Amino acid sequence: RCPYFYDTNQPCNKRQPGSGCAAIGGFSRQHAVVGSSDACIATHPSDMAVAMRALDATVETVGPTGATRRIPIVDFHRLPGNTPHVETALAPGELITAVTLPKPVGGKHIYRKVRDRASYAFALVSVAAIVQRDGSGRVALGGVAHKPWRIEAAEAALPRGARAVMAQLFAGAKPTSQNEFKLQLAERTLAAVLAQAKA
Repeated sequence: RCPYFYDTNQPCNKRQPGSGCAAIGGFSRQHAVVGSSDACIATHPSDMAVAMRALDATVETVGPTGATRRIPIVDFHRLPGNTPHVETALAPGELITAVTLPKPVGGKHIYRKVRDRASYAFALVSVAAIVQRDGSGRVALGGVAHKPWRIEAAEAALPRGARAVMAQLFAGAKPTSQNEFKLQLAERTLAAVLAQAKA
């Protein structure tokens, strides 16, 4: 989701590979703060995919020849690199036929979305979390990267609180002056989710 993708008067490597990224140096308030590249700083727009990432979903597909695949959600979405127009692991002509979830895990499942208006708005930041009684769990973020953002190693820091988790999730972050607020907003959103889980 990037306004420059829809503006054919502006360069966009997603729309026209090799043309450039107008968001870099342009209006970038809603763009990625982590996981981006010099070719693209767009964010992934889906709410559902963020929750599916926290739940370790599997995407089932069928190709033009009838061949089927099961793609773990961790491998499904791609970072932009030099090919931001290639967003998923789908091959040409391959279709999604189902999304399956593993056996449910315990704990509290919480999704929180922060946006500019009450409805019909993409997330500035979203958090999908599964929090266990002992404070351990899973966390995936939306609105901050080119794909649902989850680093499983960062989840070991959950019992120490939102700041400890975000220090690892945002290691290497490259926000612009217009979207650096997302770093603190994500931390506060996760802190609210963790407080809700303890209530």
